Amino acid sequence: MDFAAPDLAPPTLGLPVALERIERLLASGERVILGLAGSPGAGKTTLSTALVEHFGPDLAVAVPLDGYHLANAVLERRGLRQRKGAPETFDGAGYVALLRRLRARDEDVVFAPEFRREIEEPVAGAIAVPREARLVITEGNYLLLQDGPWAGVLPILDEAWFVEPDDGVRLERLIARHEAFGKSPDAARAWALGTDEANARLIRAARGRAAVVVRPE
Repeated sequence: MDFAAPDLAPPTLGLPVALERIERLLASGERVILGLAGSPGAGKTTLSTALVEHFGPDLAVAVPLDGYHLANAVLERRGLRQRKGAPETFDGAGYVALLRRLRARDEDVVFAPEFRREIEEPVAGAIAVPREARLVITEGNYLLLQDGPWAGVLPILDEAWFVEPDDGVRLERLIARHEAFGKSPDAARAWALGTDEANARLIRAARGRAAVVVRPE
């Protein structure tokens, strides 16, 4: 696994300044692909949704990495079911291929998969990204990693941000999410402090590759 990242800490911004940063990127007139990285429960999806609402669905669309989760049947066959959410449980190469298509902007519409938590499975072709979409927001845990296919992500993005709330808030949010989707309180806490925390350490180690750190509160 890759744990090395630049020594220089990225600056920390609040949401209003972060919005101004996107406006400057959009001023080029070209499509902007913005990456939101961060630990499990950091609020990446919440921020992505807020950005789409702010800029409007005619201009912005969210394309999460979570759509590239491997199917549960595949994880079972590979002995990875209890590692779900770790880098090796995603189709990283497929995700990079999608980002390249979005960067090329030479198709009328690109369809992307979406992860449905109610069934814990990805659904193909659930997100439409039309050629006219100027702002593509892609969020996920591993956008800043440099191992294997993940090394292909950062060069495609216009910017990558690291979403970093208070860690206690993040953990509470994560446990509540696991409970909401069927885990018992004890199982939710065990998963958050076990599998999720192991992934969070890997993700935090790559924090220095982000252009900025965003505090969403």
